[in-house]
Amino acid sequence: MDFTRLLSLLVIFCCFSVSNVSAQRDKGRGFIVVEDPKESGKYIVDPTTSDALKSTLTTVFLPIIYIIVFVVGLPTNAMALWVFLIRTKKKHPSSIYMANLALADLLFVIWTPLKVAYHLNGNNWTYGEPLCKVLVSFFYGNMYCSVLFIACLSVQRYWVVAHPLSHHRKNNKLAIGVCVAVWAFIWLTSTPLYLYEHTAKLSELNITTCHDVSIIQNVKDPFPSVKLPFYYFNFMALFVFLVPCIVIIVAYVLLLRALGNNMEESTAKQNRHKAVALIVTVLVTFLVCFIPSNIMLVVHYFLLKQGEVNNAYALYISTLCLASLNSCLDPFIYYFVSEDFRDQVKNTLLCRSSRTVERMRVSFSSMKYSKKSKSYVSDSGNTQSSTC
Repeated sequence: MDFTRLLSLLVIFCCFSVSNVSAQRDKGRGFIVVEDPKESGKYIVDPTTSDALKSTLTTVFLPIIYIIVFVVGLPTNAMALWVFLIRTKKKHPSSIYMANLALADLLFVIWTPLKVAYHLNGNNWTYGEPLCKVLVSFFYGNMYCSVLFIACLSVQRYWVVAHPLSHHRKNNKLAIGVCVAVWAFIWLTSTPLYLYEHTAKLSELNITTCHDVSIIQNVKDPFPSVKLPFYYFNFMALFVFLVPCIVIIVAYVLLLRALGNNMEESTAKQNRHKAVALIVTVLVTFLVCFIPSNIMLVVHYFLLKQGEVNNAYALYISTLCLASLNSCLDPFIYYFVSEDFRDQVKNTLLCRSSRTVERMRVSFSSMKYSKKSKSYVSDSGNTQSSTC
């Protein structure tokens, strides 16, 4: 509940900041820079762009979000990766997909301090063009990796419930092959992000932006300047977001139907509650992180292509920032998907080694549970509390 309230406050603050920036949109062309005729290699901006780059939206709200992502996402995803790779002895397809999802989040989170420093420094990028390209590619790579791995996890979850005796439900080689294919696809489709410049030196503000403004060579015909990102983001939104999103919806509808048809009343009720909790978590992740950002990516570059004065830039960068929150929400997916993950995290926080956990399991399995005393009773009459 506290996390939901915090998220709501951040979204409200975002909308307030966006409205302040959008109120100035009629003053000039929004967030498009043209080359400075007086100084080669530098660019000039209109008052709207200048005000937005100095506004609280980009210098306060964005770094706050990225700080939250780093503080929450780094330890949770690092622990999740450690649990899946080290603590979990019996690997299964779900744990393989979740380990790769945690790795994707971790690879993005470790770069967020650069984003924080960039925005706190007045949107001045001092780390060079190559590092800016790497940061951008990791950002979008994480977003689309998360969508694909959540889709794989959703299909696997349905398959385990609907086909409990199927050989494929425990086919780790198939899961590893799918993960390798996803990583290869993401790295391949990230290539276009390295083919055009993301930094721009603004002469009036004396700053260098990173993936914050679009360099337009010809204001009367802007499409050639944004052709590559226009095609790239439309392709990713259609095939790497919309198609997996449909797959996820179908998988969860079939999952709920399978839970209703194939299980006994008591078991079905318990499993249906877990499934609903998982679906709500995934739904929140998509509503907050993926749907707004992908819609705004398409809308933003379409308006840029048309040369529109109001290209919805403030809303565009706000939704991209909120997209990074998926690194904080994904650990909740692990929690609802895997009971083993919940147990392993609890044992890790209580500093229990794998050997200690196994010894406790064997010890308790050899005893009988007494409802009257709420404790485990051995055959010799000795009792042991079930609480840890």
